[in-house]
Amino acid sequence: MPAFASHSVTLALSPAEAWAKLSDLSLAPHYVPGLTGCQFHPGPRQGLGASRRVLQKRGQWLDESVIDWQDGSGFLLRLHRGAEGAPMPFREATFRYALQAEGKGCRLTTRMDYRLRGGRLVEWLLAKAFAKAVRQITENLKLYYETGVTQNAEFKASQ
Repeated sequence: MPAFASHSVTLALSPAEAWAKLSDLSLAPHYVPGLTGCQFHPGPRQGLGASRRVLQKRGQWLDESVIDWQDGSGFLLRLHRGAEGAPMPFREATFRYALQAEGKGCRLTTRMDYRLRGGRLVEWLLAKAFAKAVRQITENLKLYYETGVTQNAEFKASQ
């Protein structure tokens, strides 16, 4: 059974407004810490099968491929490095974004499911760090979606 980290926020946007932003997979560098850019692989830019390479500091990169797409409510990304599978320290990893109507706005829940190389002990040791990272991504996304101001200093510096 994979370990997971999850965080949820209320967005001051209608579900339709939030989905318009969330479904634009090019926006991740505006709210994910450490990203410096985004390039799409050949094929769709939205929906099942869409795939992007997110660029990181010091020339690092990560591929994110859509393996589940629920139009209007969310999607699931598989995190990998090309055909090699998940990057170290992961054995496997996915990241889910889910929207749900709530009052006049909506709730965004993010969740990273993962299995680490090294097993349960390593998962336990790194659990707080992954929870903090998921929380930061989610809080940054909220601020970016609501204000339009990029929340990632590395991306601002690379532009």
